[in-house]
Amino acid sequence: MAVVRRHARTLTKADGVTFVLREGQQVFYADEDAIAPLWKGRRFPIDACVSGWAMLHRQVVAIADVYEDERVPITAYHPTFVKSMLMVPIGRQQPIGAIGAYWASKHQIDSRELTLLEAWPASQPPPSRMLNCTRRRATPSAPETSGWGSHLTSYGRL
Repeated sequence: MAVVRRHARTLTKADGVTFVLREGQQVFYADEDAIAPLWKGRRFPIDACVSGWAMLHRQVVAIADVYEDERVPITAYHPTFVKSMLMVPIGRQQPIGAIGAYWASKHQIDSRELTLLEAWPASQPPPSRMLNCTRRRATPSAPETSGWGSHLTSYGRL
């Protein structure tokens, strides 16, 4: 995850990047690289946040002003620096997570930033392979279990 967030932030010149995982009907903010703390380690209902919206609708979300978009839970954003954001689902057919990029000033997301952030997950191993490889690295002696939840839980511990 560190490589993903570091590269995503560098490529988009964002003030922050988050790596969000889907855990059933919740999302887990597994990692972040930002100028100030965001939501690392927190869980939210999947239908109550922009990362969840991107996963449920299998669509990229570009928001120039977070205070003007109804998908944004304003109370979660008030204590942060975030004014603009871009959220890209990981795994378009069955999203397992999302990568979010955030800017501290109102920012019109351009096609270069959109293309770079969309291309990043596509250039990585397929989501199921990525999760399985990471899970083995995180817990080498753990027995195999089935179901996305167990993979995501292991993946989120990195």
